[in-house]
Amino acid sequence: MKARLLLAAGLMSVSLAWADIKVVYHLSEGIPQASRAINNIRNHLAADPKAKIVVVTHGLGIDFLLDGATNQMEQPFAGAVGDLASKGVEFRVCNNTLVSRKIAADKLVMEAKVIPSGVAEVAKLQAKEGFVYLRP
Repeated sequence: MKARLLLAAGLMSVSLAWADIKVVYHLSEGIPQASRAINNIRNHLAADPKAKIVVVTHGLGIDFLLDGATNQMEQPFAGAVGDLASKGVEFRVCNNTLVSRKIAADKLVMEAKVIPSGVAEVAKLQAKEGFVYLRP
């Protein structure tokens, strides 16, 4: 009987773990990568609407979160970012990048949150918070 209870508890914890999928999308390569990521995240949420998604950006990866940024077809990113944010997606921008590129935080779209370091944030999310790492 005790073995059955342990097995049932183990199976429940595995199924609960799958219910709480957390993913960090890591962007550092610019507009083409951001376009791929937006599509990947839309598809991801269509398949798993409960997924917790955090987009961490640094380097050229922040460019799509700047006010007025457009994709390769001159379509603004703001609408897509706003739509994804309304579905719970978080967008985080590396302050080290802002400082090194001399970009003021007020040049970011309102959905973006400034964090101290993009690479440190990715590491923290993976190691301490159990996020799966994806790089489109």
